[in-house]
Order: sequence, then structure tokens, then C-alpha cells
Amino acid sequence: MGKRMNSEALGKFYNGGRTKVRREWRGFADTWFDYKCWIKTWGMLFKFLFNLQNLKGFLRYRWMLNYIATPDFLDRCNEGLRGNQLRLSHMEFGFIVKELMRLLTLMFKADQNIGGNKELSDKMVIMDENMMEEIMFGFPNLYFMCPQVAGVFALCAVSQDSQIRYIDKAEEFGITGDVCAMPKSELGLCIEDDTLDIGKCMLHCNTTCDTSLMGNGIEDWRYRKPSFAIAASEHIEDELVLEYAVDEIKAAIRFVEEQTGEKWDWDAYFRNMRVLNEQTRIFLEILEINKTPYPQVPENVINLYRDIYYTRMLNADGEAYLEIDRKIREIMYEGYKNKELVCTEIRHRALIWGVQGEFYTAFPNWLLNCWGIVGITHMLSLTSTKIYADTDTPENREQAMYDLADLYVNMIMRNRSEGGFRLGVDDVWRFCEELKLDMIVMCEQIACKALTGWHGIYEEEAAKRGIHVVWVPHALLDPRKASRQNMRDQVNRYMRTVLGEEPLDPSLEYIEDDNAW
Repeated sequence: MGKRMNSEALGKFYNGGRTKVRREWRGFADTWFDYKCWIKTWGMLFKFLFNLQNLKGFLRYRWMLNYIATPDFLDRCNEGLRGNQLRLSHMEFGFIVKELMRLLTLMFKADQNIGGNKELSDKMVIMDENMMEEIMFGFPNLYFMCPQVAGVFALCAVSQDSQIRYIDKAEEFGITGDVCAMPKSELGLCIEDDTLDIGKCMLHCNTTCDTSLMGNGIEDWRYRKPSFAIAASEHIEDELVLEYAVDEIKAAIRFVEEQTGEKWDWDAYFRNMRVLNEQTRIFLEILEINKTPYPQVPENVINLYRDIYYTRMLNADGEAYLEIDRKIREIMYEGYKNKELVCTEIRHRALIWGVQGEFYTAFPNWLLNCWGIVGITHMLSLTSTKIYADTDTPENREQAMYDLADLYVNMIMRNRSEGGFRLGVDDVWRFCEELKLDMIVMCEQIACKALTGWHGIYEEEAAKRGIHVVWVPHALLDPRKASRQNMRDQVNRYMRTVLGEEPLDPSLEYIEDDNAW
């Protein structure tokens, strides 16, 4: 008869067994939760297409076919995630898909190309895709819509090849090959007559650079609607610039009032601004937790969601986003209390700087799974962390115009890359120190002349501080010029040759996904 275990050994045996059972049960629970969310996504797509007007839109616009890849998009965004991280990711990305379906349904309902409601269309104002949508807060009876989000920006995140046809058409039209792919895609959409016919008027902006201004003229030619261009300077720290931007904001509000007959509503503005302020406070709490050794809401699950709610997916219900934010905070504190890790091993804490490839939004997930590089936060997530006036007083009504001007000059993809040396370079080192980071993943948009011009400065300053800088070139919306694997190869070479590290999962170093969705 075998030797009997002592009480200590017996306790370890049974505790180990219970741990194994808990681990297996968690794995089953995560798999079931993932599968349930996947089925729910297909359900949303089928429900969307059962709407006759939506079906007309699906058959009218060739870019709609790419949305069939939505379940794959969610799969990529959730790869390798477990437990709280999986819950957070599904919560955020599932909500984004739901909001996108709502946005498309509303636009198709008003689209004149497919016999939409003209009265509803006249309640819509078309806006550029990166513009701060907070200007809509004062017009509760209007819909501020952006066809570019549906046909270009969000779509490219879902399907990496979705913009190739439009980029090629813009170049056939005469646009040079070294121009940013984002405005080229938007122009190609207009040239191909693949844009929706909605809206009473248009608001343009000069974000993120002068290339966007190039596109505005051609888009005006296609839409043939009254338009107003807000053209505040990009030197955003100059006080005189803010004064000028205030005048531009006031003029834009007057333009909308004149074109639509609606009047600015201060009650609605401040009510929405209170929601935005609470969302900002929750994000600041996320950054505080991410400073610790147990970050809970890394870049791979917050960046795209934060970009979306900053622009509010255009005329979305802010309270709905706020409810998601509160759930995120609850899950975050639960994970932090239990000292949960976001991956099997956190090797590096990284700042993701620059604008990442829109055709590879799951890139931070790969960094996490393959090399244990946790993106603590992203440049675009840090667009605005200010608290603005949200109480209706005579003083705050005047301040509100300055707040809107500040939000405008600090738009997505603009303030860090075009706003000046302090915001584009000096703040990098401040964030690295505050968030206790040892690495920067520089997403280098090869057609953008902004961050590329500071390449040498980043390298020199990082070397002084002992911070690793990994350069990852991409072409924003065009995967042909720098593929997903090209992006991964840059990281693979740096980690192996410079740091001498081996991947957490070697099978992820090379993935055949060039022809995938």
C-alpha cells in the first residue's frame, strides 16, 4: 500500500485540484460567453438586413458588402483575451457594432438615392469624420451625420481591403500617390458616386491636415449642398488662435441655425456636456489604475471605443455610452482588487503613439499575445482629458464657446501630430514618466509628414531616458503599402535583435492574413 500523504501534502493536492477545476470552468465560461456574443452579432446583422430600406442600401452601395465581415472583426479584437478582459472587449466592441447599425439605419431611412424620407433628411447636417461632434450638443432636434464614418473609416477597421477601390479611383482622378489614404478614400467614394444623399447642409473642418482641405472642394462638388468650413489654425497653444477659433465656432452655429431653422439650445448643450465630463472623469480613473502594476483597461480594449464616444458616433445617446463607461469602471476595480493580469506575462508597458493602421485595429492584441507588450494607452485616447463648463450660467455660456473652440483645435488625429512640438514630442516623455512606461510603439503613417519629421528627435530623447522605441510603418487605410505582417515583422525584429527576447507564443510571429477579411 502506498505511503499516506501528510495533512499539508493532502491540502495542496485538493487545493490544486480545485484550482484546476476553477481554471477549466473559467475556460468553458469564457468560450460560451464569446460564442454567445458572436451569435448576437450575427443576429444584429440579420435584423439589420430584414429592414427593407436597409436592404435597399445594401444593394445600392458596394461598400456595404464588407460589413458581412463584422463577426470576424469582433473575433480579431477578442483574440487571446480571457476573463474580465474578454468581458470588457465584448462590451465595448459589441456596443460599437450596435451603434453602427443604428447609424446606418438612420442614414438609409433618409437617403434620397433609395427613396428615403426627405423631411428626415432635412433634419440632418453632414460633418467631416474627425470633427468634434460636441457642437451638436446644442441642437437636440437635428441629426449630425457622417457618411464617411460608415463608408470609409469604420468600414476599414472591419475589412482591410474595403478602401482599395476608392484609393485607386482617387489616384486615377489625379491625386498623387503620396497623399494620405484617408482623404483619398473619401474622394474616391465621391468620384464613384458611392455616397449617400442626405442632409440639409454641411460642416467642414481642416482636420487633420491640409490634405483634408483638398478633399472638401471635391466633396462639395459631389454633395451640392450649402457648406461652411471651420478653418481654425493648427497652432493650438497660441491664445490668439483660440480667439479666432471661437469666432469660427459661433459662425458655424449661425450657419446651422440659418440653414435648418433650429435654434441653439443651452439646456441641451449643458446636459450633454455633463455626460461628457463624467466620461472624461472615468477615463482619468482608468489611467490611474493603468499606472499600477495591474493595468485593467489597456489600449486594445479602450482606444477605438474612446475614439467613437469622443465623436459620439454622431448624434448618439450620450447616456447609453455613459452606462457602458460605468460598467467598465466596475469591472476595472474588480480586476484590480483581484490583481488580475491582462495577459500571461507583462514584459513591457508601452505607449502607442501616432495613428495606428486603421486596417489593423487588432494590432495591440497581437502585441499583448505574442510579446507581452501591454499598450497602457494610445495617443488618440489622450486627445482631450479636460473638464469643461457644464452648468448654465451667463459666464459659462460665454465660456462654452471657448470650450467648443478648444475641443475643435484638439480634434482627433490633430493635436498631437499637428499641434506643435510640446504636444507632439514633449508630452510623450511626460506620459512615459507618469504611466511608468519603458517602451513606445511608434505607429508611423508613411504618407503623413508630421510625426515622420520628428523621427530623429524621438530616437535621441528616448535613448537619453532608456526608453525603447519600436517604429511600425503603415499606410492608414491601404494595406498594400505596408501589410499587417510588415507591421508585425518590425516588432519581431526589434524584440529579437535589440532586446534578445523570445515571444510568449512563437506561432503568432508569422500569420497568413493578407488575404483575410
